Amino acid sequence: MATVADQFIEVLVEAGVRRIYGIVGDSLNPIVDAVRRTEGIDWVHVRHEESGAFAAAAEAQLTGGLAVCAGSCGPGNLHLINGLFDAHRSGAPVLALASQIPSAQIGTGFFQETHPERMFNECSHLCEVLSQPEQMPRLLRSALQTAAGRRGVSVLVLPGDVAQRTAVNPVRQGMVHCQPPTVVPPESQLRELARALNSAERVMLFCGAGTRHAHDEVMRLAETVKSPVGHALRGKEWIQYDNPYDVGMSGLLGYGACHEAMHRADLVVLLGTDFPYDDFLPQANTVQVDIEPAHLARRTVLDVAVQGDVAETIRAVLPHLETKTDRSFLDQMLREHAETLERVVDAYTKDVDKQVPIHPEYVTDVLDDLADENAVFTVDTGMCNVWSARYITPNGERRMLGSFIHGSMANALPHAIGAQLADGNRQVVAMAGDGGLSMLLGELLTLRTQQLPVKVVLFNNASLGMVKLEMLVDGMPDFGTDHDPVDFAALVSALGMYSVRVQRPEEVRVALRDALSHPGPAVIDVVTDPNALSIPPHITGSQVKGFALAVSRTVLTGGVGKMVRLARSNLRNIPKP
Repeated sequence: MATVADQFIEVLVEAGVRRIYGIVGDSLNPIVDAVRRTEGIDWVHVRHEESGAFAAAAEAQLTGGLAVCAGSCGPGNLHLINGLFDAHRSGAPVLALASQIPSAQIGTGFFQETHPERMFNECSHLCEVLSQPEQMPRLLRSALQTAAGRRGVSVLVLPGDVAQRTAVNPVRQGMVHCQPPTVVPPESQLRELARALNSAERVMLFCGAGTRHAHDEVMRLAETVKSPVGHALRGKEWIQYDNPYDVGMSGLLGYGACHEAMHRADLVVLLGTDFPYDDFLPQANTVQVDIEPAHLARRTVLDVAVQGDVAETIRAVLPHLETKTDRSFLDQMLREHAETLERVVDAYTKDVDKQVPIHPEYVTDVLDDLADENAVFTVDTGMCNVWSARYITPNGERRMLGSFIHGSMANALPHAIGAQLADGNRQVVAMAGDGGLSMLLGELLTLRTQQLPVKVVLFNNASLGMVKLEMLVDGMPDFGTDHDPVDFAALVSALGMYSVRVQRPEEVRVALRDALSHPGPAVIDVVTDPNALSIPPHITGSQVKGFALAVSRTVLTGGVGKMVRLARSNLRNIPKP
């Protein structure tokens, strides 16, 4: 007779799930055994359940389909929570199975007892206890459909003894629909949007992740209203390529003329973005188009709010727009953007092929040259976000995954595991910081065990660079941000994996080229400049004051040498007047 566990796995296979990320153990054993006996689904053994959740999130974001992770009772499923927050906030359709202690022991303070149905509520759309065989398969299908339809996490809590019980209901055939909907705004909202666009003389478009599948429509809108086009970090991969209206990116990692264009325009159009940094927005003269109504007016006051899919909305409004002929604002912003890049961004990689320690900007620039045209980049939170945002070139085929909303460290390597398993023939590059890699270092063993050809480019600066920058702009001398240098290449070599340590810039190109062509997993341990920090596109007076105060405090505490090195490293970051 089939058990609940058998039925659980059968429904997952029917829904297109091909693997479960997790660590085996106690209350999960019936599920793991069902996987062993079922064709078409695998168990992927990770070294930490958090990594399993990150990997599932990456797989779901790359494929658009459902991905699954699991944790055993108590500490096992508790470890999932950070990765699930990342998946949920990224809109990744993920099912998490949180197994539970024997059902008769719940509420008695039993060994490893927790209450997952309480803990996971904030990072899921659905979190329910599967306590009786009679709830199957309906509750599982409901969880899968909720994750797929609402683009986020569903959690099912399953006691181990319930998983071993005999199934009661037949599975029957059932479909899980993963295709996101398209939403066309009502005519009244389209009229208001058209009125605003036609009335404005200087329009600026600011694009987020919601412009996926809308590149051509955004370009047509920009041409019609003669608008510069900027983007948030999550919009970069969808909108920056083949874009003659591009003025860069805004936000803490931004560059170019995007911030200036936004604040000089008399109408800013937010397209598919829930851009969180409201201080960078003008807080006036703004309209917003978003398929998610909760995003509307969440970050700024709006003149017009439009609920709709970006592509459908633009197609619907274009016939109502007057084609503008005055390009003066657009051309001015394009000139300023080019000048800014020439003075600032290009300076990061100019004449640095002989600089020691190696500039991380140079490493990323070379990586951008050598990586495949359809490579997937997974990026650690922190300075790796900066370098990838500024130096990895999107082309419509490349993908860039990161913990861009949740902002967790240590995501790059486990994200790469999920991305590589989702597509074994695609080049996957993890841009990892030494701080992040150290946190989930054990997943290098997962690469070896699964023989995943992930390439880990390690920016090894023995420092938490982003935290250092945060301290400096707050007027604090950096403290607790630096740690002992580690030869990660030696560690990786001891694991029996390909590794190379790079300490001089003339070695960078050859090392990256050889590692990228290696048939298995590889780690390129690049010793980079710990004082290479990033300057946002708009610097407030309080940030300048804070930086100056931090410098004086550091000098007063005997750190003048460090501040001289920092100043030399960042002369290239300061725009010339």
